Formats: sequence, C-alpha cells, structure tokens
Amino acid sequence: MKVDGKPFRSIWDEDGAVRIIDQRWLPHDFRIARIETLDDFATAIRNMWVRGAPLIGATAAYGVARQMARDPSDAALSEACAVLNATRPTAINLAWALDRCRAAVAPLPAGDRADAALTLARRIADDDVECNRLIGVHGLNLIRRIAARKPRGEPVRLLTHCNAGWIATVDWGTATSPMYQAADAGIPLHVWVDETRPRSQGALTAWELGAHGIPHTFVTDNAGGHLMQKGLVDMVITGTDRTTARGDVCNKIGTYLKALAAGDNDVPFYVALPSSTIDWTMTDGLRDIPIEDRDPREVTHVQGALDDGTLGRVRVTPEGTPAGNPAFDVTPARLVTGLITERGLCDASAEGLAGLFPARGAA
Repeated sequence: MKVDGKPFRSIWDEDGAVRIIDQRWLPHDFRIARIETLDDFATAIRNMWVRGAPLIGATAAYGVARQMARDPSDAALSEACAVLNATRPTAINLAWALDRCRAAVAPLPAGDRADAALTLARRIADDDVECNRLIGVHGLNLIRRIAARKPRGEPVRLLTHCNAGWIATVDWGTATSPMYQAADAGIPLHVWVDETRPRSQGALTAWELGAHGIPHTFVTDNAGGHLMQKGLVDMVITGTDRTTARGDVCNKIGTYLKALAAGDNDVPFYVALPSSTIDWTMTDGLRDIPIEDRDPREVTHVQGALDDGTLGRVRVTPEGTPAGNPAFDVTPARLVTGLITERGLCDASAEGLAGLFPARGAA
C-alpha cells in the first residue's frame, strides 16, 4: 500500500539490511527502523514495533536469515528459533515461520544456510502478500452481495476490531483487504473502526483507511452492539492470530463480545485469515490457545499526540491501581458466520476447513 503516494511493505530487505515500519509511533509519526541483531528482532516482535500474526511470522523468518548470515552454525540456528519463539505466545504464525526456517536450513551445509534462509524469508513475505490479496478477492464477493441488496449509493457498513490491516501483514491486510478491493471497485463503504483498547490499534486502521480514501468512523469499543441494534452494521469482519482446526478464532481482546452482539442482531460475523494462521494441532480454542498477558501499563497509561504535536504518555488511572491486560480472547466457532481464506470461504468448522484444505483432513 502507499504512504504519501509511495508504495511500502511493512517489512523488506535492501542493501543487506532488514527494515520495518516502526509501529510504536503510528498513527502520529511514520518512522522506518533498521533491525540487525537477533536481539533487535526479538525486541521488535515482543515490544510491538511490528504486530499482527502474519507480520510477526515474516519478521521471525528475516530474523533467522540475519542470524544465519552472522553465524550459520547449528547452535546459532537453535538459538535464533528459541529466542524468537519465546517473544509472543498467541500468534501461531510465529512458530509456523520458525518451523519452516528450521526445516529448510538445518539439512544444508553451513555455507549455504544464509542464502537459503534469506530466500525463504523473502518467499514467506511474498506469499503473505498474495494470500492477503486473495482474501480480498473472496471477501469482495461478500461485500458485492450486500451492496446489491442496498439502495443505489447507500454504503455497505462494515465494523472491524483491532487492526488487521496492511501494516499487520506484509501488505493488503486480512480484514482490510476486502475493504480496499471493494473501494477500488467503486462500491460505497463506511467502516466503523473500534478503538481497540488498550493500545488503540483501531487508530492504525483509521490511519490506513484514511490514506486509502475509505469513509470511516472511529468508535469506542463498546459502541458496536449499539450500532448493530440500530441496524447500522451490515457485516463484521476481523482478523485472527490463531484459528483452531475446528474453527475457533483467537483475536484481540473484545472480539468475542462483537461476535455475541452480531449473533444477537443477525449481523454476519466473518473472520479473514491466511492459512498460516490455522493451528491444525488444536481443536478446542478455549482450552488450548495460550492467551498473552501484557504489561499492565498498557492499560493504566495511554500514548498520544499532545497539543503541541509531540508524543506523550499519561496515566489515566489512580496511582497504584492494579490492572489486568489479557491481550486476546477466543470466539467459539459457533459464533462465526464464516472464514475468508486465500482459498475461498468456508464454514468455521472442521468440515469447512477440510473442504478448503483436504490434505489436512477433518479434525
């Protein structure tokens, strides 16, 4: 996608270095960071310089590649995979990418490992872009069907939670890819963007949509149910950080409540994901998916632009107030209308997923 008219991916390599869009400063300041060492990559993932399951996986792959350029030994490969895998527990793309790196690199002679690891990292990034483009193609068909039922010129009203946009992937995004493609096809849209506390990731979605010229409104996290009750939402679409083989989805905290409200108001609730986000080893999301607990200061403090334009952080709670910060929740498959993948649409069920990915079989 473009920033000020210039195309960007969220991660890329050039001149022997890996660069990322440093998301700590968005939407107020667009900064590019160069990451080099294994510690750089681990910090970038853990501290959310990069975030979003697909981008985390691509970043980890580049981290292994840089480590192999520095030290192609078995010990260095094992260290890289262990250090990166420990950064964040919920997004399955992290382990998926590291498993691919280990399987591709470990059998090779030391002298071949750096080039092979870099080639694989680039392929993972390129594949993510294409997967997300295809998610948009399939999601566009859903939006077209809704648009066809509406009076001419009336927008299709979507609601999304968190940021499943292009900066949470390598490009296009998951939940946003159908939005971009619908807008490019001339379909009128209006997107309700949840603020997504505590890190206000909805502000990143608003930044993206604004740059693409898509009408949107930034709303509080608890406004979604009210909007659905008033008939102001035609479809909910979110991303996911891990999807079980039976269709449970794990996404940013608050997603479950949106699914409950959607079900109560007969609003379709779709989840967009590349197949790399499916954990085929898990069947019960509530029981098995690890939920990341993050720093309570993300809840007790907020960052934003001050009146003079500088970025600042302020405390919003009484001093000493304890806070909890579970980063994700699980939406059971029964609340999900359907899954949008690079291979098409399916029911959120073992049978639905097996229909698109028969090599995996029904769980």
